[in-house]
Amino acid sequence: MDLTLKIWRQKNAEDKGGIVDYKVTEISDHMSFLEMMDVLNEQLINTGEEPVAFDHDCREGICGSCSLHINGEPHGPDSGTTTCQLHMRRFNDGDEIYIEPFRAKAFPVIKDLIVDRTSFDRIQHAGAYISVNTSGNTQDANSIPIPKVDADKAFDAATCIGCGACVASCKNASAMLFVSAKISQFALLPQGKVEAAERAKNMVTQMDLEGFGNCTNTGACEVECPKGISLENIARMNREYLSASLTTAE
Repeated sequence: MDLTLKIWRQKNAEDKGGIVDYKVTEISDHMSFLEMMDVLNEQLINTGEEPVAFDHDCREGICGSCSLHINGEPHGPDSGTTTCQLHMRRFNDGDEIYIEPFRAKAFPVIKDLIVDRTSFDRIQHAGAYISVNTSGNTQDANSIPIPKVDADKAFDAATCIGCGACVASCKNASAMLFVSAKISQFALLPQGKVEAAERAKNMVTQMDLEGFGNCTNTGACEVECPKGISLENIARMNREYLSASLTTAE
């Protein structure tokens, strides 16, 4: 395939940035999207130009760092996949492909297609953990009876990879699907009950401080999430937060 790539180039956070056109030729439909980007960068390096900066790590759909906005969709046209799992057979010879970074106030652009998502880290630091004393006679986890339905829901919530597609797809740049997944994976299990109230309050407060918008039940976040995190988690987070607000002192 011969393709025209319209890629967002931005030197740093202060630079205005803009779309730049590139041509790539003889792209195999067996290539992954990131392999195609590698071909472009090799071409740019060979001609003395600066390669396009983009994030990637595992290239197995696990880490979520390969977050690109492709033709207006987070992670591209495939559902339930990350950018690194997207293959060029989803495109046609002669296509124009727009490639941009995720857009959100809380995800400032670092360079080109790379955004700063450490706001997610700070939200997790605010409460997405449990404090367990492992130095004494701790109870074996397998001896704690947990309904299978709850265990399955906790596992489903824990599959969130924190890529930020939910934020990028939301018209309000809301992070509520991400935050609710991190709250839910603990709220559904007995190990997470001890700090449940403080967890919900602290994480929601940090989410607001980071500048994310609120949820208006559009549902785009669930549709674009590569792990299919359910909106049900947002309802659970709201219940957890309301309960914490009514039972804990300021």
